[in-house]
Amino acid sequence: MDMQGTRQLGISQQQAWEALNDPEVLKKCLPGCDRFESTGEGQYAVAMAVKVGPVSAKFTGKVLLSDIQPPSSYTLSFEGQGGVAGFGKGASSVNLTPNDAGCELGYTVQAQVGGKIAQLGQRLIDGAAKSIADDFFKRFDNEMQQRQVPAVPAAEDAAGEDGAPADASKPGWLSRLGIGRKD
Repeated sequence: MDMQGTRQLGISQQQAWEALNDPEVLKKCLPGCDRFESTGEGQYAVAMAVKVGPVSAKFTGKVLLSDIQPPSSYTLSFEGQGGVAGFGKGASSVNLTPNDAGCELGYTVQAQVGGKIAQLGQRLIDGAAKSIADDFFKRFDNEMQQRQVPAVPAAEDAAGEDGAPADASKPGWLSRLGIGRKD
């Protein structure tokens, strides 16, 4: 199976890089993921439930990052065993390119499956892989939106709580908290 695509992310390249290297974020965003734990530098143990057509299985495996070029790219190799359901292995390249709207994430995936899952047919496997990728990006977008700190409106920056001019050397929210005020 081969898959590639791009996604526009409304966050900076650095924010995307940090999130894509955070095991907790990946665990939250990968559908069916029960475990995504670091086992060493750029190595992770993974457990996730996967359903492809009528076959459901719990896969355990590992992920290894290589060719790491912070904050722009890495290669991710993976392999997993799902018991009688079969196995999966492959590699993915991830690229982050900054742009005016945040950054663009580009990815390619090459994977092989074997066992019962392989008997289901390429079209069903490709559809399940696309669905997992789409679900991952929806969850990732939601997670990044929850982590964003809302910007303080410019009108609030112009004056303190009492309407008096705020300390011009500090953002308005710092002045309202009393940080930087000379009382």
